Amino acid sequence: MVTFGCEAAADVAPQALGLTYWFDAADEGESYPVKIRFAGRRVGVKRKPGPHDSFSILESVEHVMPGCGRVAITARVFGITPGDWQVTASPVTDREPRVRSSKAASTRRPILPKAAASGTTVFAPIARVRAPGAHLGAWPALVGVGVVVALATQALLASRAHLPANEVFLVSLIASLVGLGGAKLYYLIEHRGQPQALLTAGMCIQGFVIGVIGVVVVGALVTGIPVGSLLDLTAPGLLFGMTTGRFGCFFGGCCAGRPTASRWGLWASDRRLGVRRIPTQLLESALALIVGLVALLVVWKTTPRPAGVVFIGAIAAYILGRQLLFPLRDLPRNTARGLTITTVIAGLVLAIDVAVAVFR
Repeated sequence: MVTFGCEAAADVAPQALGLTYWFDAADEGESYPVKIRFAGRRVGVKRKPGPHDSFSILESVEHVMPGCGRVAITARVFGITPGDWQVTASPVTDREPRVRSSKAASTRRPILPKAAASGTTVFAPIARVRAPGAHLGAWPALVGVGVVVALATQALLASRAHLPANEVFLVSLIASLVGLGGAKLYYLIEHRGQPQALLTAGMCIQGFVIGVIGVVVVGALVTGIPVGSLLDLTAPGLLFGMTTGRFGCFFGGCCAGRPTASRWGLWASDRRLGVRRIPTQLLESALALIVGLVALLVVWKTTPRPAGVVFIGAIAAYILGRQLLFPLRDLPRNTARGLTITTVIAGLVLAIDVAVAVFR
């Protein structure tokens, strides 16, 4: 059961329970479903139990991959009476046997035991994000480090290019703050129709990049700094910041990769299912690092002509690589052709950008 050691938030409403059931996957065979029923009752009820003094919920994993090792399924229970609770977790088997192929029949599923635990409700926003493999505060901490890395890299390059350091720093700081708001807005728009609280809703890197670009362009025009040159100097820092921030996604439990039984997989969580996964966040971090180093080398060794060519090429290369990594994520696509269209456009922009840079 999820615990939280902060006494100041011990009685803060709303309260909720976070529950995790661990089990071991089968060693071999085909994927199979697992269903766990969580049932709980509040301890110490001195009156007739009400509807909020007990619960029963069913959580399921449709495809458990044999050979993936330990699996942790986490459930949250909201709208219950705060206090101490006794909870049981019971595996549920299908009542009607299914006709299975000889290959599926060879899957020897481990017999999952019934389990029990007791604990106290915690602050609901904490219960919503805590799970094995999802570390509280990892995302904001590492994203904050990424912003510092980005600003420091840009300041170094701006000083080397003899651009006004104070104006560049102010524009970039404002761009970072606006970018965070853009990331939140982009997430809310992308997940419209789903109930989202403003403070607990996620963020999307696309919104952050759009916000940063917009403010940097406007800020350059206002301060008289050449727009293209400022964008070129911003590209390496922006990519290095995303390199660091993606570690926050990995340890914070967002943008998770698909479950896998491969030895190259890493145990990670999407805040609901902890299992060995394709580390897409770390692959994207490596992508941003490689593109950022190339952009840094070009800006450091040459004077890009035309101005802005490094920024356009770096962003196009990052978008192209990101589209190639998207199918490895454990997330459904919102559009059927969006991935293909974005990949083609990013590839064309990158090819044209490189051709222009080489020609000039």
